[in-house]
Amino acid sequence: MKQFASLIKTLDSTNKTTKKVEALTQYFKTANAKDKLWTIAILSHRRPPRPVNTTLLRQWASELSGIPLWLFEESYHIVGDLAETIALVIPNAEEDSEKPLSQFLEEIVALKPRSEEEKKEYVVENWTSLNYYERFVFCKLITGSFRIGVSQKLMTRALSKATEIDEDILAYKLMGDWTPKSTTFQELILEENEEDYLSKPYPFYLAYAIEGEPKDLGNVKDWSAEHKWDGIRSQVIIRNDELFVWSRGEELVTDKYPEFKVFTEAIPNGTVIDGELLPFPNGEIGSFNDMQKRIGRKTVSKALLKKVPVILKAYDLLEWQGEDLRSKPFIERRKVLETLVNYVQTETLPLQLSERMSFSSWEEMAKERETSRDKKSEGLMLKRLDSPYLVGRKKGDWWKWKVDPLTIDGVLTYAMRGHGRRSNLFTDYTFGLWNDDKTELVTFAKAYSGLTDAEFRKVDAWIKKNTIERFGPVRSVKPHHVFEIAFEGIAESKRHKSGVATRFPRILRWRQDKPLEEANTLEDLKRLIP
Repeated sequence: MKQFASLIKTLDSTNKTTKKVEALTQYFKTANAKDKLWTIAILSHRRPPRPVNTTLLRQWASELSGIPLWLFEESYHIVGDLAETIALVIPNAEEDSEKPLSQFLEEIVALKPRSEEEKKEYVVENWTSLNYYERFVFCKLITGSFRIGVSQKLMTRALSKATEIDEDILAYKLMGDWTPKSTTFQELILEENEEDYLSKPYPFYLAYAIEGEPKDLGNVKDWSAEHKWDGIRSQVIIRNDELFVWSRGEELVTDKYPEFKVFTEAIPNGTVIDGELLPFPNGEIGSFNDMQKRIGRKTVSKALLKKVPVILKAYDLLEWQGEDLRSKPFIERRKVLETLVNYVQTETLPLQLSERMSFSSWEEMAKERETSRDKKSEGLMLKRLDSPYLVGRKKGDWWKWKVDPLTIDGVLTYAMRGHGRRSNLFTDYTFGLWNDDKTELVTFAKAYSGLTDAEFRKVDAWIKKNTIERFGPVRSVKPHHVFEIAFEGIAESKRHKSGVATRFPRILRWRQDKPLEEANTLEDLKRLIP
């Protein structure tokens, strides 16, 4: 634990990528194999399930520190991080722990089925025997919230330097549903095993939002365009007469989409298709709201399959007849994909091509972009004709050109303290819209970003002077300030008080020029529903 805690301290104390890679590289060179495997798991979002309710952790920390629970809660809201708050209020131990990271994590995994008394005994024992930073890390492991500014890509880079294994190969190895319980560092990283690759997808190639003007990309004829579909980015794999469906989040979701089982009968082995899972009710592309009815379901009923079937919109071919095609130009991969889809496509096969478009001018492409919402897309994807299929988010060959967001003017009604460096400011806001007769503000969205630091400080000062009621870290405020709220999508919703769900809401600007009475109504919002 001492070595891992030191690593986390280093990573948490710098925002320089080079220093983070340096620290991780040194750790992967010197740590024992079990600790290295668990570190990879933690940094690639494979943490063990939380064994203890955070409410209990707060109670136990309050008791052990002799601080009243209400004061502990207030401290927590100011600090903004539960693990850090606990680490601060409990007296330090005199010595470092010699217990390795892997042992702690194995104990935490074994803790989940135990009684509340046993859990308390274990947690308190470790709290009182660890120094400040070790205790902080221990609490992070218990709560399962490890945000230290290290992406999987950055971790993979460091692992590559430490092992001298190519970064792309490591990215490939780390994908899948492995856990520290199911493998070892030797098996996962160092050994070559062909069977391991049967179900594994390729690392996804991701695009950045277009910068500046599209015409800055050069000759429009060097680019292929297609609609950016609003579903779940996925890879569909057919190997050895087996089907594997992976989401971009590296989750194996084969069982959630049983309609794709027919692919094994129609598509030959050694095929990997990159595409978008889309809802397809009534024989047409549905909204993301339709897609949400399928997301997160462990089992899919016959009724839901009938109500919200899904299709795969295919836009790239990564493997064909067992050959990795990623290094070939995009246009070559597309031609093979088009041949494949046209050959196997039937009315019942849930597979469609994402139409590839060419334009004679950027202005012509812009006109097509304007039709995106009518076609249930988010905008356009631009891909250079000669581009290979790379790993991760890269600039240069692939760009997303999304449509302008939908906007509405809402009124600030509630505010909550932020986290981290903003834990002393009210930065998390709730907004309302007027009802029909403008007598009541109805909550419709929350937003956490969009203002400058200076604007956040100004709004925070106003909130503290104009609080009506307090609910722990939340305050209701006097209706006064109007903000323009942007969002990517909108749909009817029975779960929301407003009857409307907005997708990715954020603050576009503070409308200091607009009086309260001129904020939009709920009816204005509903008119935006397609």
